[in-house]
Order: sequence, then structure tokens, then C-alpha cells
Amino acid sequence: MDIAAIANVQLTSESPEHPIEHVFDGNGGPGGTCWTAGEPGEQTIVLVFDAPQTLREILVEIEEPDFSRTQELSLSYSQDGGEQEHEILRQEYNFSPPGTTFEREHWAVSIAGVTQLRVTIKPDKSGQPCRATLTSLVLR
Repeated sequence: MDIAAIANVQLTSESPEHPIEHVFDGNGGPGGTCWTAGEPGEQTIVLVFDAPQTLREILVEIEEPDFSRTQELSLSYSQDGGEQEHEILRQEYNFSPPGTTFEREHWAVSIAGVTQLRVTIKPDKSGQPCRATLTSLVLR
């Protein structure tokens, strides 16, 4: 899906050097462009679709080349403009550079009538003051 053409993206913060547009630019994989939060702590990205969408696949990529941490990502959707949300999944990613620095997840889903998709990221479950990152978010 061309997110820029079908949705408004709302987020809690972004680094000027790593804006949210990088998540949707197709430059994923290790060393790809990424979004980085402008502030430490939990972050939220909400895709508000112009018209209800059907989701069949969700692909997420996250890279952390610098800090050892456990990042938690949760995805939820709404079919009524955000009044009621339904969690799709909650996933933890353990990064321990220089070893484990990149994670890619691909989920098959079948959800019709999606008006909003919410991505919530806790950058480190241990509470270290670090910033959330996201390399790619692809919806099909």
C-alpha cells in the first residue's frame, strides 16, 4: 500500500534526521533508512486511512546497530475511527550489537474495514532512556 496516498500519519515525535517518511520509502533492510523518535520513551504511530482498508500482510523491520536493548512493538487496529481498538500482536526484539542488530517480521492477517492502525513502541523494556526506531512498515 502507498501509505502517503491513502493515510494520514500521526506520531508522538520524530528526529529531523530520521523522519517518519523513511519507514515507507522502500529503503529497508540492514543499513536502510529509518524513523527515529525525537524523544526517549514510548512512542505511537497512527495511520488514519482515508477510506477503510483490508489488511492481508504486515511487514516490520527494525535495526539497532548501537545499543543493547529489548524493544517492544505492538500493533492494533480500529474499524470505527479509533473508538475501539483490537490488538493484532505484541512482539519483543532483543538487540545486542555487534551480534543481533536487525529484525524482520512478516505476518499474514485478514482484517477488513480498517480505519486506523496503531503502532506502539517501547524502546527499552528495562527503562533505559533510549529512542524508538522503525526501519520499515509495509502493508498489503
